[in-house]
Amino acid sequence: MSETAAAHADHPLKLQLRVVSDLRDVRADAWDACANASQVSDEQSHVVPDGASTAPAAAGNPFVSHAFLSALERSESATPRTGWAPQHLLAETEDGELLGAVPCYLKSHSRGEYVFDAGWADAYERAGGSYYPKLQASVPFTPATGPRLLVKPSPHAGVVKDALSRGLVALCERRQASSVHVTFLPKQDWDMLGAKGFLKRTDQQFHWQNEGYGTFDDFLSALASRKRKAIRRERRDAIDSGITIEHLTGTDLTEAVWDDFFAFYMDTGSRKWGRPYLTRAFYSLIGQSMADRILLVMAKRNGRHIAGAINFIGANSLFGRHWGAIEHHPLLHFELCYYQAIDFAIANKLATVEAGAQGEHKLARGYVPVTTYSSHYIDDPALRRAIADYLTHERAYVDAAGRELEGLTPFRKTDA
Repeated sequence: MSETAAAHADHPLKLQLRVVSDLRDVRADAWDACANASQVSDEQSHVVPDGASTAPAAAGNPFVSHAFLSALERSESATPRTGWAPQHLLAETEDGELLGAVPCYLKSHSRGEYVFDAGWADAYERAGGSYYPKLQASVPFTPATGPRLLVKPSPHAGVVKDALSRGLVALCERRQASSVHVTFLPKQDWDMLGAKGFLKRTDQQFHWQNEGYGTFDDFLSALASRKRKAIRRERRDAIDSGITIEHLTGTDLTEAVWDDFFAFYMDTGSRKWGRPYLTRAFYSLIGQSMADRILLVMAKRNGRHIAGAINFIGANSLFGRHWGAIEHHPLLHFELCYYQAIDFAIANKLATVEAGAQGEHKLARGYVPVTTYSSHYIDDPALRRAIADYLTHERAYVDAAGRELEGLTPFRKTDA
């Protein structure tokens, strides 16, 4: 695609930037060597309980692994047919060593991103522009903060990251895209891209943070009495109809289990989104390649599974993704998605639980507001000015809302 030179201690380093449309064209070990070196965001690493792992970043965020991203492609969940055409950007030396990469897609819509820009698209197209295609540097269908500019450790890591950021702009021009959107990235990369002219956007999620709790009751003891009683009542009532809960991981994840969970996913996804994003094959693929990094929390009644939630296990975080059910039981969602995740995080000394996008109802369950970040390169100067003005106001709103929400957490005021 292009070439850039960087100063080396003894000789210039030359980087070749190229684009691949199928992750199978990149060796898994080479990709993961870049992904595993990235740093976790400030939010993910704010606290590490005694005994917790301090492994580097991509282990803390499994979604940028070759296994996860290639499963999305091989299962036909993220493909040109679904509006996610892979355009992964690679930075290589002249002899072909991979030093950096960006998971990137050419998009024909804005679904499955969780950073909403449909209003920008509508306004631009009413003004006579073409917002699509656009480039999306992200993990499809996954609103979890993690590295997007993946760089292998070297004396020139900063130069490689700089080359990748400029390569995204060049790729935007080459594909005649309207824009580049780097979503759910760490704050330090958000600041870096902002200094290079990318527009800066923020949003809010709710994460549970482990303050070194030894048990779930230790966590509850940090809450106000009324909130503590409410959670105990919710947990009791959630399984009041003879429901049992089990944790499945590793070899527990059989095809029969995936069949059950996919039925839950399809039922809930069809009601919430109209068309679920992931195919049944996706679950088989991650079950083969990532089983030890997956936790299924499944509910069983009368001998059969009736609901479940899927989580991905990182070095310092548990990442909750989605859930589903074929029977309605009040409060079961809170038990499977939030309280069981907290139980697991405490038992495994994980620093955080990230429970996905949106949901102020998480606040009452001990999840606190956390800022998320995205960066946006807009090619058209007029559209760029309009969006920049909008984002100035939106960032102020997100900041003010976060401060207000912090005052509504269920923790005792002295602990808060």
